[in-house]
Amino acid sequence: MAHGAEARLPLAAEDGEVADRMRVRRGGRLSSLDRLLLHSPPVAEGWNALLGAIRSGTTLPADLRELVILRVAVLNDAEFEWAAHAPIGQRAGLTDGQLEQLRSPDPTAGAGWTDAEAAVLAFVDASTRAVAVPDPVFAAVREHLDDRQVVELTATVAGYAMVSRFLVALEVPLPDGEVAG
Repeated sequence: MAHGAEARLPLAAEDGEVADRMRVRRGGRLSSLDRLLLHSPPVAEGWNALLGAIRSGTTLPADLRELVILRVAVLNDAEFEWAAHAPIGQRAGLTDGQLEQLRSPDPTAGAGWTDAEAAVLAFVDASTRAVAVPDPVFAAVREHLDDRQVVELTATVAGYAMVSRFLVALEVPLPDGEVAG
């Protein structure tokens, strides 16, 4: 979690073709996360493509996608990621109560999750905490998601684990109105 008002590195310049492509995905404006990534244009380019695909090119329902992102944020203590995605999660249909439950050590202990949501949460926790996903947890996800969605779920967990680790390691602060990813 960011402790100061600035990231551990200075922000890079906002110019160049990669910055322009990132700006298009962001709706015209670069985030502080983007500006840090631009220290390495090849990494920024790949990041932009991967996270763009995860955020807008998958068949995973928006509520499940945001459930994944928010749970990864909790498990990795990535407050930037949480602050950026909680409003998106709400717009996707997650309730205040569900958001509160996501912050608990065992979010599925409370009521209010569908079977699909509970299966996805168990998958996120297993994959994020231990990397390996036990067969029963995987089987529970398979009851609700097709092959493509299982790949997309796994990529979302892995992608946002990457995002959270970058944010936390560089102590990226979240200015008002920014969206991670």
